[in-house]
Amino acid sequence: MLTIGQLAAYAGVTARAVRHYHQIGLLPEPERDESGYRRYGAKAAVSLIRIRTLANAGVPLSEIRRMLEADPAAFAEAAQQIDRRLSDEIDRLETSRRQIAQLAAGDSLALPPEVVRYLDRLRELGVSQRVLDGERDGWILVTARWPDRISEIMPSKFAHLEDPRLVRLYLLISEISESDDLDDPRLKEIADIMADLADEAYAAGAGDLEPDGLPFNILDALAVETDPRAARVLELMRERGWATWTRLERLPD
Repeated sequence: MLTIGQLAAYAGVTARAVRHYHQIGLLPEPERDESGYRRYGAKAAVSLIRIRTLANAGVPLSEIRRMLEADPAAFAEAAQQIDRRLSDEIDRLETSRRQIAQLAAGDSLALPPEVVRYLDRLRELGVSQRVLDGERDGWILVTARWPDRISEIMPSKFAHLEDPRLVRLYLLISEISESDDLDDPRLKEIADIMADLADEAYAAGAGDLEPDGLPFNILDALAVETDPRAARVLELMRERGWATWTRLERLPD
């Protein structure tokens, strides 16, 4: 869980901006803990990054909630309306117009083109929309943390999709996403595949993007917030010797 300062720093805004978003109802305000501090989860980080992206693109705060809640068609229409308005101030807002023009593409909000292509490839493989939504939110967090590393990361991500085990993993997660069973036996197969892939990556000398555990903890939290069964998969991964699925961290023997 994040403090308001950690949340603001992660999303690239100020704590004052976060408090303002609370006041105007744009970002839900969490309950305070026993010490009187607000604590935020991964979903709050995703929401704040999306709000920041739209605000930086020149979307008035009064219109951001409508756009975030809109379906794809309404979102695209709203983007076009804003583009027409910005065209009257083209000299001053040329950069904002380019950003707004990208918004109608849906997943391209807060994501670079190569990540959007990766999501499209998962869609072609039959991955469910619910899983794609979770994958998209995860990449929003990754891109915000390591914006200059995405072009380095993505070629290997596409190459990994040639491994039938990884495709099987995505399809299994898609299958169970339609179920409410917290003890689905397929969770063990999911953990087995993840552990096998982690074993191979570890043996090959693969490393994490950075030693700081905070980004990986947020990614784990996002998975659990998205689907409670992710907590069971984390338990199964620990049984197989891994502290988590988001970084190559072995548990002590």
